[in-house]
Amino acid sequence: MVTYLDHAATTPMRPECADAMLPFLGGRVGNPSGGHAAARAARQAIEEARETVAETLGAHPGEVVFTGGGTEADNLAITGVLARQGGLPLCSAVEHHAVLHPVQALEGRVVAVHGDGRVDLAALDAALDTQVGVVSLMLVNNEVGTVQPLAEATALVAERAPGAVVHTDAVQAFPWLDVAAEAAPAHLVAVSAHKFGGPQGVGALVVREGVAVEPLLRGGGQERDRRSGTHNVAGIVGMAAAMRATVAHRGGTVERVARLRDRLADGLLSAVPGVTESGTRATKVAGICSLLIEGIESEALLVLLDQAGICATAASSCASGAMEPSHVLAAMGVPRALAYGSLRLSLGWTSTDGDVEHALEVVPAAVAQLRERTALTLAP
Repeated sequence: MVTYLDHAATTPMRPECADAMLPFLGGRVGNPSGGHAAARAARQAIEEARETVAETLGAHPGEVVFTGGGTEADNLAITGVLARQGGLPLCSAVEHHAVLHPVQALEGRVVAVHGDGRVDLAALDAALDTQVGVVSLMLVNNEVGTVQPLAEATALVAERAPGAVVHTDAVQAFPWLDVAAEAAPAHLVAVSAHKFGGPQGVGALVVREGVAVEPLLRGGGQERDRRSGTHNVAGIVGMAAAMRATVAHRGGTVERVARLRDRLADGLLSAVPGVTESGTRATKVAGICSLLIEGIESEALLVLLDQAGICATAASSCASGAMEPSHVLAAMGVPRALAYGSLRLSLGWTSTDGDVEHALEVVPAAVAQLRERTALTLAP
């Protein structure tokens, strides 16, 4: 039995997506940049998918740039804009590394957040001036699920740095929020298909009319000279199908998964001493249960969970073979020792009551086992 609680990392493909992709993985062959009938058919499939993506993201079809995923979309937004108009980048301290690293590489500014993971608007106000060229603020955090006050932040940018454009990484938002509405104030919006039941390796960046980006990839001039390279026809068509399915079922999925997440979080908070929830549940999307567990290390816990058939992650990354506490938790003020015991259980459209029951059975026992090992090690 495998209990998959890592939807924030990647989500199982929706059947509608697989069905839409299948013809382009078999008999339907054609480079969309060509001129013969097969090429024209591939190009038509891409443009139909573009219309779907545009509609679901609240954009015009010409504003949609297909990319190789969310990381490329984020990098294109930040470096592409600054290469055209100059200025400094600015982002929050809890951004995904696909945003944080480009901002740091360009010697940009990083703004503090509150203990719940939401950006400190006063700090943002103080950091904004006419030198800022692009501001990046994710719509939903990938580790703790916090929804950022994008509308308020965008209003501040318009007032304090009127020449700057606003980019939002909406990669984690699409399964849970109406991105067309929530990201409407942003000039650039990035999504990634595999976070909402689409294939890995394909994403999109909305570039609003009037915003110019310098391409990261040069070559054939595809995507209106904004992203060269032969289109991933099957992936693009699959992404559009996954978007349609996600939007059609989003209301019911959010309600159902929120109930499951609450049961999971409340059950673990009750069953395991020394556990706290990171962030504030009221400001989170439905799918993420992020916990801090005293007296254990995430790496050892994840091994035990994996052995018991539970797929989960810690809110941390492995650097040079050593587990390093999450930069998100550090920015939220979580003590380093406690951050070492972080656990992210993320649910999605395939999650069931059985998944929650299995986790409620396995996680407390695994934590108790690790704490017992520690006690024996420390015993005189």
